[in-house]
Amino acid sequence: MSLDPKNPFAAQSTLEYEMPPFSLIKDEHYLPAFYGGMEEQLAEVQAIIGQPDLTFENTIVELEKSGRTLLRVTLVFFNKSSSDTSPVLDAIEEEIAPKLAAHSDAIKLNPVLWERIEKLYNSRDSLGLAGQDLRLLELYYKDFHFAGAHLSAEQREELKSLNEELSKLEAEFSRKVLADTNDSAIVVDTLEELAGLSENEIAAAKLAAEVRGLDGKWLIAAVNFSGNPVLASLTNRPLRERVMRASMVRANRDNENDTKSVLNQMTKLRARRATLFGYLSHAAYITSENTAKSPENIHAMLQRLAKPAVANAKKEGDVLQEAIGRSGESFNLESWDWDLYSERIRAEKYDVDSAALKPYFELEKTLWDGVFYAATKLYGITFKERPDIVTYHSEARAFEVNNEDGSKLGLFIGDFYTRDSKRGGAWMNNLVDQNFLFGQLPVVVNNLNIVKPPAGEPTLLSFDFLTTLFHEFGHALHGLFSQVTYPRLSGTNVERDFVEFPSQVNEMWIFWPEIVNNFAVHYKTGERLPQSIIDNIENSSTFNQGHDTTAYLQAAILDLALHQIPNGYEIEDVVAFEAKAIEDYGLEYSPVPTRYRATYFSHIFAGGYSAGYYGYIWSEILDADTVDWFKENGGLTRTNGDRFRNELLSRGGSIDSMQMYRNFRGRDAVVEPLINRRGLS
Repeated sequence: MSLDPKNPFAAQSTLEYEMPPFSLIKDEHYLPAFYGGMEEQLAEVQAIIGQPDLTFENTIVELEKSGRTLLRVTLVFFNKSSSDTSPVLDAIEEEIAPKLAAHSDAIKLNPVLWERIEKLYNSRDSLGLAGQDLRLLELYYKDFHFAGAHLSAEQREELKSLNEELSKLEAEFSRKVLADTNDSAIVVDTLEELAGLSENEIAAAKLAAEVRGLDGKWLIAAVNFSGNPVLASLTNRPLRERVMRASMVRANRDNENDTKSVLNQMTKLRARRATLFGYLSHAAYITSENTAKSPENIHAMLQRLAKPAVANAKKEGDVLQEAIGRSGESFNLESWDWDLYSERIRAEKYDVDSAALKPYFELEKTLWDGVFYAATKLYGITFKERPDIVTYHSEARAFEVNNEDGSKLGLFIGDFYTRDSKRGGAWMNNLVDQNFLFGQLPVVVNNLNIVKPPAGEPTLLSFDFLTTLFHEFGHALHGLFSQVTYPRLSGTNVERDFVEFPSQVNEMWIFWPEIVNNFAVHYKTGERLPQSIIDNIENSSTFNQGHDTTAYLQAAILDLALHQIPNGYEIEDVVAFEAKAIEDYGLEYSPVPTRYRATYFSHIFAGGYSAGYYGYIWSEILDADTVDWFKENGGLTRTNGDRFRNELLSRGGSIDSMQMYRNFRGRDAVVEPLINRRGLS
């Protein structure tokens, strides 16, 4: 079908930064643009195949140029459906997800196209290619091989069927988790039950209830991970238990949003697909393309951390149990007690009151004088809010980013608040990828899920949200600083277990003296966060790391266990399978639940991290080693910023990730800085 020229996706945007024309985009524009874009790209591929001669330019470069209409609508739609979905968008995604999978297969499993790519790859030494040209050819060969282009005709047909079904299931899993997360919110009848929460938290809970038509009530919305931030201050133990239990049974209530059947089908289909490629499991197949290379290498690292992590968690639990006793209570420590009593210990032992910190972390001050200020000091870039630029939602704000010399770098969009139409968690994605091929500057988006306060009230960040704000902006910098020729190499297009590395490094500036003294100011009094409190926070940095590391490792090994099942294996009981995987690793400790249970583990069933959740701690090895480098070399200096930007952040996927790291660091990373950081030595 030819696309109506009046469709906003029919042509390249003429707005600044090629910002999508959101004021014109309507729901009815998506499906025609998807179908028209797919048809257009298939015609472009046919033209490539029809070329009588074979060159890098008429095959690889032309492939890179193909599918522009489809890319435009894909980037906009999936940004919108994750941050502001609706029943209409859900229906579109349900229809289009399998079509997109089939379209990708129609290209990557095309035997004639594969023959051209394979011939170019095999003769690459004689083509005179270098740098990004050679890298692009190598990646296209790997991409097509990884997709199954080398398989037999019969195997390719089965693969197409598997991919199409998996795409349907991923969309279904995402939709069900969001629906059940919204349905798992806790309705509170009386103000007295909310004892311990701050005035702002109570006001936000009241507003959340009113939005749902629950006047005279309060609502504690569920979050994407196990637990809830309110558990750190809520003194009503029965309500804490309700909140935690509701969190832990999401999408596992045998209702219409239950995901057990969906995830079981997905693990089986993924295992079957892996056998087509000659791998024993989906995990082996996936990790072969990551820096880890194999599940065995991952387990070797995780097992090194597991024993000390759970040992530390149990020691921490003993301390919390003693605190419960000192408070005059006699109950046994449970998961819903951990956050409250750990905060009390943090206050007693380290003189750190997390709730009292929030007034120092007001969102606007933190964003401008913390996140942006750190980037300016380190990289020389500057920021200007552009309220005239129309975004996809009224709460999504556009900021123009310029280089030190005043030249345009790109556009940053911050979408900070939670809403029922937004999936949980925090993430970065692109609306435009930087590349010189089309002369495009990057447009990157950060999504968070901060609870919005009532009108006129300040947005005060918890320490977790403060960290997340800096973390996600590290991803944004990775996209903004990209300086590559081809879109395939742009920004965060690196190995999955490397992608978290730049974002984790950016967290180091939170308490760097020059930064924290600039943004951590009490929103009422103007008082700076006292140095004594900063010192206490840093002294307590290893406190509760046993808990946090254990919860993370439980999720990471659960992901691997689910994706190391052999072809034909049936998970009869998802809950029992999950418990056994954690117990077999020596990580079972009931007061510390896994950060994600299988039924709401969207990272691996709807977010592209299947057999890859380990990547956060894998990347943290590089992060901790890099933080040491910055400290050894003077910290927050323009020289250091330029080196990190030029050797790493600007390179995208144009160089092998580990070689890129070696170029920056001068050697391979070592694990000791991570072990010391987490207090696991």
